[in-house]
Amino acid sequence: MITLTHYLVLSAILFTLGVVGVLIRRNAIIIFMCIELMLNAVNLSFVAFAHYLNSMQGQMFVIFVMTVAAAEAAVGLAIIVAVFRNKETVNIDDINIMKW
Repeated sequence: MITLTHYLVLSAILFTLGVVGVLIRRNAIIIFMCIELMLNAVNLSFVAFAHYLNSMQGQMFVIFVMTVAAAEAAVGLAIIVAVFRNKETVNIDDINIMKW
């Protein structure tokens, strides 16, 4: 039988993988994918708690988080494309647009 603990452990593992990916990787696209992984881990825990508590509030939060994640992905990818056109790289270490 799969319990709430199993879902929360899976969610914690996915969130940890996302944090490690953000901290270690230097490719902007990979970093955005890791941020999406962290958001999906939070969504998993929201849905697990909503099912465990027999409530719809967790699932409503998931809809809002998915909306924000979609907007973040669209804007983030547009920024990455714009930076790639100017600098011809998506490596975070090589991008120094804010410097004079």
